[in-house]
Amino acid sequence: MSGMEFAGKKVLVTGSARGIGAAAAKMFAAAGADVALCDLGDAEPVAAEIRALGRQAIVLPCDVSDAAAMASVVEQTAAAFGRVDVFVANAAYQYRAPFWEIPLEEYHKVVGVTMWGPLYGIRAAAVQMMKQPARGNIVVVSSGQSHVPCIHSMPYNMAKAAIDHMARTAAAELLPHKIRVNVIHPGWTDTPGERKFFTDSEIAEKGARIPWGRLAKPEEVARGILFLASDASDYVNAVTLPIGGGINLERPWNM
Repeated sequence: MSGMEFAGKKVLVTGSARGIGAAAAKMFAAAGADVALCDLGDAEPVAAEIRALGRQAIVLPCDVSDAAAMASVVEQTAAAFGRVDVFVANAAYQYRAPFWEIPLEEYHKVVGVTMWGPLYGIRAAAVQMMKQPARGNIVVVSSGQSHVPCIHSMPYNMAKAAIDHMARTAAAELLPHKIRVNVIHPGWTDTPGERKFFTDSEIAEKGARIPWGRLAKPEEVARGILFLASDASDYVNAVTLPIGGGINLERPWNM
């Protein structure tokens, strides 16, 4: 994609202070969009980069696992920008350990952010988009872990499996309103979140096992998000786009 495909569009991205969400937010802005950044982390540096591109950016701190807070973020975005054209459900939380050792409160936190968060966002965004004359687009950032049983990731695997089916169901119900819902399956991506669990040497060693020979860059995943949110994919709905350097050709259970 190139040019200003999103000129004048209004976009809301969760988990946009870093990683895939930050990369997507900046790419939307570079393509002409105004962007609302939803994250509990510090999204101001990303907002500053967006404003430097001549686009509007608002920062809306939010715990996506709080339904009322997520609904408020959508309302604030619509109030600031006049509408919400694109919603990207990207925020997630991971905790890794053998499933019998993971504290139950961590199960609830992972599922709260990674499953309930997208539901609350999709629900609020859909309600807003149905009020608007122009059709809207929703992109859900899921994971290949929705169907690959990666070890030490049971709550995350569970949550990602749920949001895959959630997105397809939402797509079916929103068809009459011409609101598209599509899913991205990033492969293993080099983000700050991953570096909580792996050293540089481990990432290099394990990344070499991926057919493409390395981890994905956040920008490579973000390009897929923009495609699915763009008019170029207007006839694409309820699909899952894997972006993993061929990782889907193997069975990386122990990565």
